[in-house]
Amino acid sequence: MHDGAGERSGDAGYTLDLGDDEAAKVVHVVGLGPDDHVIGSRDVVGLGHAGDLADAEGHVGCLPDLGLDENVCLHHEVLHGGGCHGKRYSRAFAGGPAAGQDPAGFPPAKNWAVRQEDVITVAELGEFGLIAAIRELLPAADAILVGAGDDAAVVAAPDGRVVASTDLLVEGRHFRRDWAGPVDVGAKAAAQNLADIAAMGAVPTALLAGVAVPGDLSAEWVLDLIRGMVAECARAGAAVAGGDISSADEVMLGITALGSLGARPPVTRSGARPGDLVAVNGRVGWAAAGLALLQAGLSGADLGTELGELVAAHVRPRPDYRAGPEAAMAGATAMIDVSDGLVADLRHIATGSRVCVDVQSASLAASPAVTAAARLLGVDWLDWALAGGEDHALAATFSPKTMLPDGWVVVGTVREGAGVLVDSAARRAAAGWDHFR
Repeated sequence: MHDGAGERSGDAGYTLDLGDDEAAKVVHVVGLGPDDHVIGSRDVVGLGHAGDLADAEGHVGCLPDLGLDENVCLHHEVLHGGGCHGKRYSRAFAGGPAAGQDPAGFPPAKNWAVRQEDVITVAELGEFGLIAAIRELLPAADAILVGAGDDAAVVAAPDGRVVASTDLLVEGRHFRRDWAGPVDVGAKAAAQNLADIAAMGAVPTALLAGVAVPGDLSAEWVLDLIRGMVAECARAGAAVAGGDISSADEVMLGITALGSLGARPPVTRSGARPGDLVAVNGRVGWAAAGLALLQAGLSGADLGTELGELVAAHVRPRPDYRAGPEAAMAGATAMIDVSDGLVADLRHIATGSRVCVDVQSASLAASPAVTAAARLLGVDWLDWALAGGEDHALAATFSPKTMLPDGWVVVGTVREGAGVLVDSAARRAAAGWDHFR
């Protein structure tokens, strides 16, 4: 509504398109009643704020800034925001850095269930309203010369080379919304790409995110997805430079990460030599244990803090992004991100370097949490450590004369031959992840 509308008490409300009408993101359903104050013919709604949700918890009854006096009152039963309704999502989530606590500081997952009609959907907000809201969440960064809002982003490349990696994540295949909240999903999507950059010995600089979602999904869910990506990029010293939005029957994410080598040569999978040591930085088997607990129907209140950390490791891995560049500077001969399982990923190094990798299982010390989960589920924890993926630890080979950087633990050796052995023998159970099996 704008100057000249002349709406009166009792007039029918007009549902605006939240993507095409600039002021529409301010009012979803007006629902005028006989007791409502209304926008008169001399009142002007402040236009030009489409997608600006920063003032959504403002003093005018949870409405974003209308550019009007405080006495304006509108029914807003379908507005978003914790201040209006106290809760945000129509689904319950599990996991996070701590058991029962969402990483963005939300209340326990059991308190998140609300009616679908309590939130603005992506379809109601519209493509351009959603894009405008996302842009407000993207902080500036030195490496991002031109960010979201133009035809393409411009990212600084002082080294003259750009390291790039991309991944596709599909709901039901790579994540489940009943297992992980949107902040976790966004952070994990960023982490698995940024870890690939670190595995090349590079420093992450930027992230591009293609996001396809159902129209009936909460717009706030998508914004929290982006918040998760932004937070994980901040951990890595990178920033979200832009992306794309589309519709799909399920949530699909196409993520591209960029990085800089800082004048160093890249560390590839093909440089391992017989006699090298094999070392790992980070945990292996934790994410697989967390997945097994979720698949067994155990999450949230069913788990204590110790086992809850395993679920958190699955829904939101936390790679050490400094470890890759540090390993490169120390002289790593080959390196890889452990995403599909330790044995499966070391097999890529063995194949690329035309060598045999022999892993010593005794060097893979199990944590009390992992052994407790294995005992609870009646499985061998070593299978998780050898074949479980998604920890996004780093595995690398080094000359035996190299002083390993902090955080790296020797787990095996490189020798003549082919393939990967465990304790000098083949281990059939350690196949690792394969998208088509």
